[in-house]
Amino acid sequence: MTHSTPLPPAPLDGQVPRTKGIWGWMLFDWAAQPFFTVVTTFIFGPYFVSRMVEDPAVGQAAWGYGIAAAGLVIAVLSPVLGSIADQTGRRKVWIGIFAFIKITSLILLWWAAPGSNLFWPLLAFAVASVAAEFSIVFNDSMLPRLGAGRDIGRISNLAWGLGYAGGMIVLIFVVGFVAGTPDGGRTLLGFQPLFGLDPAAGEDARATGPIAALWYLVFILPMFLFTPDTRTGTPVGTAVRQGLGELRDTISEVQGRPGILRFLVGRMIYQDGVNALIALGGTFAALLFSWSVTEIGLFGIILNVAAILGCLLASRLDNRFGSKAVVVLSLVILIVATLGIASTTADATLFGWLRLGASDVPGLFGSAAEKAYIFYGLLIGVAFGPVQASSRAYLARSIPPEDAGRYFGLYALSGRATSFVAPFVVATVTALSGSPAAGMATIILFLVAGLAILLRTPYPADKTDASVVARP
Repeated sequence: MTHSTPLPPAPLDGQVPRTKGIWGWMLFDWAAQPFFTVVTTFIFGPYFVSRMVEDPAVGQAAWGYGIAAAGLVIAVLSPVLGSIADQTGRRKVWIGIFAFIKITSLILLWWAAPGSNLFWPLLAFAVASVAAEFSIVFNDSMLPRLGAGRDIGRISNLAWGLGYAGGMIVLIFVVGFVAGTPDGGRTLLGFQPLFGLDPAAGEDARATGPIAALWYLVFILPMFLFTPDTRTGTPVGTAVRQGLGELRDTISEVQGRPGILRFLVGRMIYQDGVNALIALGGTFAALLFSWSVTEIGLFGIILNVAAILGCLLASRLDNRFGSKAVVVLSLVILIVATLGIASTTADATLFGWLRLGASDVPGLFGSAAEKAYIFYGLLIGVAFGPVQASSRAYLARSIPPEDAGRYFGLYALSGRATSFVAPFVVATVTALSGSPAAGMATIILFLVAGLAILLRTPYPADKTDASVVARP
């Protein structure tokens, strides 16, 4: 099998061992993931939808619109920031700026009490989401310099799996020691919630913002300390002007690289569906089964265990079969799982074709419908880490490392350019129909359309430049 020239490793300063640099970079995912796990998906999001307002459909619609607004800002500015990063060469200073914004916004979620105005919690959440995604642009753009082409998929999937492990640890802490039932007031382990938190006032869910902020602050430090950064010495003002010009050039350039263009368009569509599924899957479960914070948290733990195993398996599959094979397989699994979730009611699944009996069975996840939902959740857990990690590796194997910032800016654009569309569609269909299930079903359209485009995309995405990638 023919191998081309591999990507060069990160340029080290002679002081930091390369292994420490890679681990420092991977710990960024460990630090960042609890925001998505406990705030966006499994604890604060479901709390916002089911307890801050009386009408769950209104709650899901408002949450969806908040996600859509954040996605629009991310879509517009991410490619600009990526181009600026290429000009200055410096990633860490930007990550530090957005880390401050993210941490501050998460702390503000503490004041999202039941019955309070929805606008301010949504604004704080949206700003935190924007800052989180902008940080990811700069972190991802370091990936092509971390190892040889064959290693990039493994490093990316291991980092993603490490992120899910971090998210799961924080989720276990919240469920075991912080989140209590509104009636009994005790946590899953039978303790009174730490810090004297009152579950009846939603303080256990509201505390996830400050908890995620503290975790991020502590564990982002190894990346700053050990992962090598590059710099060109270009002043920021000059970099902004040059970055905007480079962005225009990059957009023109990518039009002449049909493989990369097709990949970015396909990824734009299917990632929109993935983002909506991750953001709204937990809230939908809370509405469907009236799950408490404890039950939602346990569901999240189960999904995160599956996600870690999925990323570990995908790291091997990616190295052997390539990133495209992993992404395609993951999308097929997500389509099946989303179909199952959208078709599940309190006593049936598969659109009523499979009846599941009584819906009021006592006990944790007692009904058959709840067990079916958990099965579909396991499928999502196995697939949604690899579909994102291997997509990241797909692009990294397809571009020269010196262009990583501007192309990962476009990559962020492809993940966010229409990211407001799927939540907007879900929210609108939910609001018009009064059915959260009908809204969730629209996610399938995005996954199927993105998969169809990806199947026609070469791997690596730009095979015309053999010096760019090392083919597995």
